[in-house]
Amino acid sequence: MKPVFSIPVRVYYEDTDAEGLVYYANYLKFAERARTEFLRAYHAPLEGLQDGERCAFVVRHAEIDYKNSAFLDNLLTVSCEVVELRTSSVVIKQEIKREDEVLCVLVITLVYININRHRPTRIPDNLRTLLA
Repeated sequence: MKPVFSIPVRVYYEDTDAEGLVYYANYLKFAERARTEFLRAYHAPLEGLQDGERCAFVVRHAEIDYKNSAFLDNLLTVSCEVVELRTSSVVIKQEIKREDEVLCVLVITLVYININRHRPTRIPDNLRTLLA
């Protein structure tokens, strides 16, 4: 599989709760940004055409293990690593770190769907090559 991809994410006031901690749902937002940049970095289309119909990745399953908290103004690193590539889905492991400290680990299953039909469809070979 590809080497680990990562992006920096700064924690802003809007990301925190009344205690100054990053609100738990915002870790999902940080992970989503990293997955989008991961696909963009490998020139994978965020939305594609297959057999003349629109197709895209959607989250099917998310496992999240919160290990520690991030705070206002922290500079985080959010990584993406493809750990499994199937016919119509991909499993991506993500870590959110502050320096070397792992704050959150996510395992996300994305399914490639035909948007018009709302059904899973085979990941095109060119896209599979980019992810593999």
